[in-house]
Amino acid sequence: MSNTPDSTGHDDRYVLQPNGRPRPMSPHLQVWRWHVTMAASILFRVTIGAASVAAVLLVGWLGAVAFGPDAFARIGACLATPLGLFVGFGLTVVLFSFLLNGARHLINDAGQGLTLKPANLLSNIAVWGPVPLAVAFFALLFATGRISL
Repeated sequence: MSNTPDSTGHDDRYVLQPNGRPRPMSPHLQVWRWHVTMAASILFRVTIGAASVAAVLLVGWLGAVAFGPDAFARIGACLATPLGLFVGFGLTVVLFSFLLNGARHLINDAGQGLTLKPANLLSNIAVWGPVPLAVAFFALLFATGRISL
């Protein structure tokens, strides 16, 4: 990107508005770099969407409870399939992500962990922690016989 107009008078630092007038282009694309705190923030928003799916599934499960033992048994059979276990694992990751991100936000709201090193540590925990926690939780469920394939 040049800072000087080309032979046609076009300057890459400006973009034309719909009315034809130029406005300065935001420099964030040139100066911003990927950071773990960004990843934590983005993943937190993704988990909100996944939690919406979980809410729909919860309503379906409650509906099966209301429709009696046969409907509840069918839902239980679906949840015991490999696909059902995979979805359950994914929702467990979402739950742990909410817990870890919620703890990060609680610490930040208390005015702590706002400098670079603690913010990076809390963000790394929130980004990387949910999967090992979910694996450990499912290992515990398999080990105790609560679920099986």
